[in-house]
Amino acid sequence: MNMWGITDRGVVREENQDAYALQVLSDRQQLAVVCDGMGGARAGNIASTMAVETFMDAFSSLWDAGERKAEILLQTAASRANEVVHHRAMTDSACYGMGTTMVSVYLDGKHAIVLNEGDSRAYFITPESISQVTRDHSLVEDLVQRGELTPEQARIHPNKNLITRALGSETNLHADLFYLDVVPGQFFLLCSDGLSNVVSEQEMLYEVLHGGEISQCCDRLLEIAIKRGAPDNVTVALVAC
Repeated sequence: MNMWGITDRGVVREENQDAYALQVLSDRQQLAVVCDGMGGARAGNIASTMAVETFMDAFSSLWDAGERKAEILLQTAASRANEVVHHRAMTDSACYGMGTTMVSVYLDGKHAIVLNEGDSRAYFITPESISQVTRDHSLVEDLVQRGELTPEQARIHPNKNLITRALGSETNLHADLFYLDVVPGQFFLLCSDGLSNVVSEQEMLYEVLHGGEISQCCDRLLEIAIKRGAPDNVTVALVAC
């Protein structure tokens, strides 16, 4: 299994509102998802857990039924997760207003599709470089795109955690999809903002390629975040192409 992941509540938060899952569908097909819940401690945990479980169950059901079009699999599974979280948020007063980010990647050995809603991220890592695949759905990212903030200013902006889109916040989901060609030796790193806010892209690149045993990479990245105070929950998943 060329997939690894870890999640931790961090140093400051009392509960972990992140959730993730990894699944090998066949010899070449792999699926990973990371969610970061919001809406209060209990509701945030419910939102992320429900989203991950529903997404994986819906994807597996479609897969078992013979569906092999990755775009349909991802979109349908994410939409089902959105419906479940949104319904709970609207019918359970303790969960009113809850939602969650979602970032997922599906690989078949030659191609990859990344789905994203919110500000959890997917990075694509090659032996030469690292690049952010997803675009944050956040207030500061919108300001960066308009030229009102630099990326460096965005990293320390007081409103950097305000997201503009979340799974479960509306009836219908319109998540972003990204398509990439892949070859062996490349990786996808998925993470919540608890990692990306305190660990740089170059540090991620170094730990994946040169930090030591690849199976311990997620642990090393978590350790870096913990040493820097980990003010938020930290989740990281790594998938080898």
